[in-house]
Amino acid sequence: MLDMVFNHTSTEHEWFQRALAGDPKYLAYYKFVDAAPDATADDPGEPPTNWESKFGGNAWEYVPSLNKWYLHLFDVTQADLNWDNPEVRAELVNVLRFWRSKGVNAFRFDVVNLISKPETLENDYEGDGRRFYTDGPRIHEYLQEMVREGDIDGLMTVGEMSSTSIDNCIRYSNPDCHELGMAFSFHHLKVDYPDGEKWELMDPDIAALRRIFANWQEQMTAGGGWNALFWSNHDQPRPNSRFGDDSTKESWLLSSKLLAVCTHLLRGTPYIYQGEELGMTNPDFTSIDQYRDVESINYYQILQERGHSADEAFHIVHERSRDDSRTPVQWDGSDTAGFTTGEPWIGIASNHAWVNAADEAHDPDSVLAFYKQLIALRKAERVVQAGDVRFVETASDKVIAYERTLDGERLLVQCNFSSDEQPATAADGKVLVSNYDEPGDGVTLRPWEATAHIWR
Repeated sequence: MLDMVFNHTSTEHEWFQRALAGDPKYLAYYKFVDAAPDATADDPGEPPTNWESKFGGNAWEYVPSLNKWYLHLFDVTQADLNWDNPEVRAELVNVLRFWRSKGVNAFRFDVVNLISKPETLENDYEGDGRRFYTDGPRIHEYLQEMVREGDIDGLMTVGEMSSTSIDNCIRYSNPDCHELGMAFSFHHLKVDYPDGEKWELMDPDIAALRRIFANWQEQMTAGGGWNALFWSNHDQPRPNSRFGDDSTKESWLLSSKLLAVCTHLLRGTPYIYQGEELGMTNPDFTSIDQYRDVESINYYQILQERGHSADEAFHIVHERSRDDSRTPVQWDGSDTAGFTTGEPWIGIASNHAWVNAADEAHDPDSVLAFYKQLIALRKAERVVQAGDVRFVETASDKVIAYERTLDGERLLVQCNFSSDEQPATAADGKVLVSNYDEPGDGVTLRPWEATAHIWR
């Protein structure tokens, strides 16, 4: 399975370099807009729109030699391609065909719902511009063409869908639409964003998390769509540091397992990000100099410009940085975690001494062993693979509960996202999986307890 970054290329790419040289063919490969006739490097004037880059600052960069602006929704070195140009779409189809000829038979498409930009560019006085280009005007047409011409219909495909909607994701992933196999959405990873602001902190709103899961699971099921289930990826902090409790070994172990139960028994295809199956946590970095991510370094400065102290800005970066999930996989307890005999490109969490694959491989109570148990369970239980899903009302806003049903079987899953006991829904079925060794009293859920009962 290959990750296809089709929204943009590096500015070092041959296509962009030819565009910089003034080649009209390749200028048309990107989203270039003419600047004012009197623009200069010192005074380029106003950019085409006030859209913000995902990494901070305006999303347009001025090129004095061309007297043009180019769009970069992400870093300034990542220039957005012009999908309205049929030559660009043909080039990208050829990329797919090339890898298909090599035997690749699965693809992930990076931020693919941003590829279709509006014909008319306008300022956004309500937000950062994303409402104009997210799930854009010709997105479904372009995806259908790419899938058809690239001969990937029916392969395992997944689209990373930024700030998308349920209705669009039903279309993206419903087999009848001939677009993609499944969709990543990120709304559930914004329940700790105050007023939608990533670079501020709050405790996760578990009641909101439950509502988002319920809406996406139940509506995607009704519409014939298919979810890609995940807590973590290369752009997100470690979930047990974020939604769980990594302050003690006991709470770390329980909450790491709880997160796995919660998503692995939902309807959809689970994705496990490297180290998640070991319970890897955010690293215990103490200085901004230890971070490598351009977004994190940018926002360390931006946050101070917004009035935060250096300590406050660092604390926010520590909790939010993409580098939280980019530290080396912790293979063993040696100085460099078994990742390299040299110096790794970024530091390693000190807890690698006891959170590592070598130790967990021989521990039947480890996070790794628990993930293996859940994977085996998914392969064995048809109700998990194909059952309907319905979320269950709970007496606590810290509990997420849902049931899966298929051919007379019923599975009830309950997850307590807190360090306190919470009331449980009575369940007298067989315990299919639990993150505690001993059964509970059936009346309460213990701290960070996750259980699944089945009736056959």
